[in-house]
Amino acid sequence: MTTVGRRGASSPRELTRMGDRLSFIYLERCILHREDNALTAEDAEGVTHIPSATIGTLLLGPGVRVTHQAMSVLGDSGAGVAWVGEQGVRFYAGGRSLNRSSNLVEAQAARWANRRTRLDVAREMYRMRFPKEDPAGLTRQELLGREGRRVKDCYRRESGRTGVSWNGRVYVPGDFDSGDSINRAVTAAAQCMYGIAQTAVSALGCAPGLGFVHSGHELAFVLDIADLYKTEIAIPVAFDVVAESEEDIGSRTRRAIRDEVNKLGLLRRCVNDIKHLVLLGEAQEVPVEDDMDRVMLQSDDGVEVEAGHNHDDGVPW
Repeated sequence: MTTVGRRGASSPRELTRMGDRLSFIYLERCILHREDNALTAEDAEGVTHIPSATIGTLLLGPGVRVTHQAMSVLGDSGAGVAWVGEQGVRFYAGGRSLNRSSNLVEAQAARWANRRTRLDVAREMYRMRFPKEDPAGLTRQELLGREGRRVKDCYRRESGRTGVSWNGRVYVPGDFDSGDSINRAVTAAAQCMYGIAQTAVSALGCAPGLGFVHSGHELAFVLDIADLYKTEIAIPVAFDVVAESEEDIGSRTRRAIRDEVNKLGLLRRCVNDIKHLVLLGEAQEVPVEDDMDRVMLQSDDGVEVEAGHNHDDGVPW
C-alpha cells in the first residue's frame, strides 16, 4: 500500500467537490500535525503541507496519528473530519460535516415529512437502480415487490455468470460465519457499502435516520443510499471473490470492494446521487454564498431574515 509520501494528500481519485473550494482529502499511515495555519502529513518518505482553509472534509484512514493542534486548526477552518477504513470503505466516526449550510438536510427533512414527496424519492431511487423501468404510479408495496424480484434476478444472474452456487440469502445478525461462502461475501460487501454511504451522508450533513425506503433505524437513509449500488457493485464483487477462492472471504471481499470503489470514483458519485435525491426539482449545486457561515431567522410566511439584527417591531414588553 502506498503512503501519503508517494501519492500526495488529495487521493484517492479526487473524490468529489462541493463548490470550487471544498474537497475531500484522504490520508493514511502518517502523522498529522500543525505548522502555522497549515497541516503537515508526515511519513517515512517526507512531509506534505496541506492548507487547512482548502479542506472540506478530511478522511483519516488506517495508520493516521493526529495531534491536538492539528484538530484545533481543522476546527478553526470549519473542516469536517471522518475516521474511515481503507480508501473510505468503512465509516467509524465523524465530526463536523462538509456543508456549512443546512440546505441539504432541510430539503431532506421536507421531502421526508411529506408522504407524497417521500414516495417520489423512493420511486426515484428505484429508477436509479433499474433505469429500464418506470416506477411512476407504483405504490410502496409494489416498489418493494419489484425490488425484491430484481435482486433475486441479480443473484441468479451472477450465479450463472460465475458458476458459484446460490441457494438463497442467509444472514444471522452478529454471526458472520453462519452462512456459506457466498453469503459471507455478500454480507461483507454490504457492510462496506454501508460504510461508504455513511461517509458521504455524514460529510454532507444529511440526517442518517430520515430514510425514504428504510425506516425506524438511526441509519435508514444510509441504508437507502447503499442499496443504490447493491446490484451494480456489491453482489457482482461478492460472487467474483468466491469464484476465485473460498479462503479468507471477509478480508478479500473488503479489498475487492475497496478497489472497485476507487476505480469507479464511487464517493464522488455517491455525493452527487444524495444531492440529486434530496434536491429533486431544485438546483443541484449549493450556491457559493451558502458555503459560508450564514445564520438566518425564520419569520412569517416562510420568510427568512438575517440574524445578528434586532427585529423589534415596537411592541412593548
